[in-house]
Amino acid sequence: FCVMAAPGKVAVFRLPPLPTVGEIIKLFRLQALKQLSQNFLLDLRLTDKIVKQAGELKNAHVCEVGPGPGGITRSILSAGVEQLLLIEKDARFIPGLQMLSEAAPGKVRIVHGDILTYKMEKAFPKHLKKNWEDEPPDIHIIGNLPFSVSTPLIIKWLENVSKRSGPFTYGRTQMTLTFQKEVGERLTANPGSKQRSRLSIMAQHLCTVENCFIIPGQAFVPKPEVDVAVVHFTPLVQPKIQQPFELVEKVVRSVFQFRRKYCFRGIETLFPENGRLKRTEQLMMTANVDPTLRPFQLSMSQFRNLCNAYRKMCDEDPSLFVFNYREELRQKKTTGSLLGSTGQPEQTEEENQL
Repeated sequence: FCVMAAPGKVAVFRLPPLPTVGEIIKLFRLQALKQLSQNFLLDLRLTDKIVKQAGELKNAHVCEVGPGPGGITRSILSAGVEQLLLIEKDARFIPGLQMLSEAAPGKVRIVHGDILTYKMEKAFPKHLKKNWEDEPPDIHIIGNLPFSVSTPLIIKWLENVSKRSGPFTYGRTQMTLTFQKEVGERLTANPGSKQRSRLSIMAQHLCTVENCFIIPGQAFVPKPEVDVAVVHFTPLVQPKIQQPFELVEKVVRSVFQFRRKYCFRGIETLFPENGRLKRTEQLMMTANVDPTLRPFQLSMSQFRNLCNAYRKMCDEDPSLFVFNYREELRQKKTTGSLLGSTGQPEQTEEENQL
C-alpha cells in the first residue's frame, strides 16, 4: 500500500508487515541447493545496499534474476518501482514470492523460467524504449546470481549489448549483479593486472564496469567459500572495439589461450599451420603490437588494433574466420595415432595447455 505523504511531499511505497526472509525460508522449508550454487542473503541492510547501486529506481521497471526467498525483492519494492518482473527457475521459491506479490498489488509479475532462455526483448512495455545514443532507459536488471550461471549469463548479455538485442532492444539497460569476488576482479581488471582476462576485455569494451563493493561470504546462508562482488554495468554508446562480437571474442580468446606466454603464442592459434608464422608476424606488425608482451599487459587499444587487422585479413581470406585451432590439433592427433607404431599418440604441449 502507499503511505499518504504530507502536502508537497511524494508518497513513499511501504510493504505491509510480512514474515522475515528467514521466516519465509522456514515456512516453506526452503534449503539452498549446493548443486545449483544457491546462497541466500538475509540481511536487508545489504540487500538495500545492492539495490542502491542500481541508481534511482522510483517509478522504474526492474527485472530481478533469481530472487530466491525474496530478500533483494523487498529492497527493490521499497525503492518505489513501477513494475517488478521476477524470473525464478526454482519452483520451491514461487509461493514465497507470490506472498510478496500480494503485498504489492499490481506491481509484481512472476515468471517461473530460466533466465538463460527467457526472451528479454518482450519483458518490458514498448514505450520505455530509448535510442542507443540517449540516456539509459528506465529499466534495470538486478540479481544475486548463482555462481554456476553468472559467467555464462554475463557473456550472453554482453553479446546482447553488442547486437542491441535481448534486454538491450530498449536501449542501454543498466545491470547490477553479484559475482564471485575473483570474477568481479576480472571484470574490472586494468592492463598489467594478473586478473586481466578475456572477461575483462569483453566487458570493458562494451560497458562501463564498476566493482561497487564486496560482501563477505559469512553474510550468506549457507556461507560460500568465497566473498561476493557487486558489479554495475552501463553499456557504452560506442564500443571500444567496433567489430562483430564473434570476431572480438575469437581474437581475445586466442590471445589469452596461453596467458603465461608471450602474446604472439596465442595469436598464432588464429591461423592454420600452413603459413602460421608469416601471418602471425603480419597481424602483429599491422596492429603495431609488441609480440613479447604477455596477454594481460595488452591495452584495449592494442586489442582493438589486433581485431581490426584480423578483420582485414578475414575479409581477404574468408576461410580464416572459420578456422578452428582445436579442431586442427584433434586432426593431427588422429593422424598421428594412425601412423604411430604404438597406436598411442603423444600428448602435445599445446593440448596440455589447452
